Formats: sequence, C-alpha cells, structure tokens
Amino acid sequence: MMSAKMKMKSVCCCVNDIISSGAPVQEALFPFDESRYAVFPGFCDVHVHFREPGFSYKETIATGSGASAAGGYTAVCTMPNLNPVPDSVENLNLQLKLIEQQAVIHVYPYGAITVGEKGQTLADMEGMAPNVIGFSDDGRGVQSDEMMRSAMLRAKALGKMIVAHCEVNDLLRGGYIHDGEYAKAHGHKGICSASEYEQIARDLKLVEEIGCKYHVCHISTKESVDIIRKAKARGVDVTCETGPHYLVMDDSFLQEDGRFKMNPPLRSAEDRKALVEGLLDGTIDMIATDHAPHSAEEKGKGLAGSAFGVVGIETAFPVLYTHLVKPGIMTLEKLIDVLAIKPRERFGIPMGNDFTVWDLEKEFTVDPAKFLSKGKATPFEGWPLTGVCMCTVCDGKIVYKNNEDR
Repeated sequence: MMSAKMKMKSVCCCVNDIISSGAPVQEALFPFDESRYAVFPGFCDVHVHFREPGFSYKETIATGSGASAAGGYTAVCTMPNLNPVPDSVENLNLQLKLIEQQAVIHVYPYGAITVGEKGQTLADMEGMAPNVIGFSDDGRGVQSDEMMRSAMLRAKALGKMIVAHCEVNDLLRGGYIHDGEYAKAHGHKGICSASEYEQIARDLKLVEEIGCKYHVCHISTKESVDIIRKAKARGVDVTCETGPHYLVMDDSFLQEDGRFKMNPPLRSAEDRKALVEGLLDGTIDMIATDHAPHSAEEKGKGLAGSAFGVVGIETAFPVLYTHLVKPGIMTLEKLIDVLAIKPRERFGIPMGNDFTVWDLEKEFTVDPAKFLSKGKATPFEGWPLTGVCMCTVCDGKIVYKNNEDR
C-alpha cells in the first residue's frame, strides 16, 4: 500500500527545503513513525473571528491562534466586528498589540470599510492600509451603492482588497435559517437566497466599472456560484470562498440546536451540489472556516434565539478530507491548494517556514470538549472523521504538537 508520504509527493514538493532542515520535523514527530504522515504547507484561513478586543469571553488571540495551529493553520485573517471596531489607526493598534503579544501563528487583521461597520461613513482606510490585509464590514453588508462605490475607489487607490459580506437587509425579514423545507416544516423564519446573491451581483457591477480587487465571503447559494462564474469569464477581478459546512451539509442536516445556526445558513441540497461543483471548476477559489466562537449561553437558545456563528478551524481539514477526498469527490492536491496555496496567492500572504504534519490514517470522533478554542458550538459534534494533525510549524518553530488522541 502506498504510504501517505508517497501519495503526497507532489503536494509536499513546495516544502521540501523546509523539511530538509530537519530539526523541527524530527522534534515534532519523534517518536512517531514518519511513514504514516503527510507534510503539507501551513493552511491559511482568510476569514476568522478571534473576538479581541471587546469579546474575550468568546475567544482571545491566544486561544484562537492556538486552535488554528491545532487545525494545521499558520496564517489567518481576522474580521473587524470587534469593540472597538478597527475603523481608525487608534482602534486598530489595540488589536495589533494583542496580536503581537499573544499570537502563535501569523494573524493579519482586516480594517473596517465603514465607521463602526454602520455603513454610513468610510473608515480611515488610508491610515490603516499599511497594517491591514484588506477591508471588510463582515457580519454586515454595505447597503448603500454609493458607499460601496466610494469604498472600492479608495481601496483601489490604496492597493487593497474589498472583502465583502453580501447581504441585503431588506430581504432578511427576521429570518435565521434557510428559507427551505426545514423552515417550513418546523415553523421557522427563513432567509431567502436572494439576500445573498443580489448584493453580490450589485457589487460585481461596481467592480467591473471600478477595477478594484474584490473577494466575496462565505458564499452559500447556487445563484452566487453562477453569478461569480460568469463575472470571472468576463475578466472581473473577483475571488470567493465558501466554508466546510456548506460543502458537506445542507438544511436537511438541521436540528433544533444553536450549533446549526450560522450566517449565511445551511441551504438546500441543490445549493450544496452547486458549491462543490464551483469548488472543483475553480469558480470558488478557496475554503475559509468563518470560525465564529460564542459562549455556551449565546449558543444555547435554539435556532431562533442563538447567536449566528459556529466554530470550525480545528475540524476543517478532517471534515473535508473525510467527506470530499476519501470518497473521490476531489483530490488531496486540490484540497491543499484551496486551503493553503490559493488563499496566500490572492491575499499576498507569504508561506515562509510554515508547514503542518498529518496522520491521514488516524480516526477520531469530534468532541468539542477537546477543542483549544473557547467556542464549542460545532455542527460536526459526534462525527467520525479521519485525519489528525500531529504538529504545526510556523516560522520554523513548533506551535502545536499532538500529545493525545483528539
């Protein structure tokens, strides 16, 4: 039987120089049998929430970056829905200081598009530009066409990307799960697909006119895939992401539990199929977890009352490996490309001396009590998965080593 190391020869070629240095790998793997393991470039997640400053009871830079390392990630981009919102140099510096003090991997913050993420006044994009990876009002769509136009013009002048949470507020109508069969059968208020794809369509018209770099967060609908595919064919400078849960679950998986509530919601089986097809044909450029930790109290109020958001950075690779790679839906090389290579290429994030080592044969059951993240609400609780992170190396230093079954 071909070993994991042999199977991954083509994927691992880009880290051969790192591996040849020897010491970090030898220290991290000893006394393990290296023939069981595959070495990948460090994963990169362009969409996470580490909750500091302002909400450290949900997550901290230390716990979020530690959880990321346990999931094989060596670089992440943190969203700006914080307190204070990083909409000025002064507010951003508070976050940068925490990152410098606590992060065990590379953490790149976003600056807000608008002051307070309220969509009324542009943030100090010029002042923040040298120290942010891009600009986003994640958690909220920018409702005004003119405000988004102004933001795109400013971002283009600064050489930065607009990273958009696309959502038309007028179409939400109090919904909190997909407006599909489960919502109808259980008396829940639904979120229509148009609330997502209509704003994507609006933004892409602006991008085509202005010529700025643009990235769409967490797409979830078949219409979004189609709109972005057609825009790319016209040469529009757009990329997009989706999350692991949208690729392996749909609204038939829903239960009356807050750990199944996220925004955008799990949509239909047809949407899920379109997302997988979009990933395979390159319309969807990368996978990002939208790791969004909350307290147990905030997630314990059912589908209607719980906060939006689930955690996922510690389970992303094994979920995708188990449910997409092992059944032959996608190749392992493609998975590593969308987890590690494409995000770095698009966002200009260097690889550096970063890699992660995985046991591709080891099986485990998802147990949130073992998460390093403060957030425990995952729709994958109890799922049997294959693939365990054995160690992660960032800047040549071991930032995670698995010393027990997870």
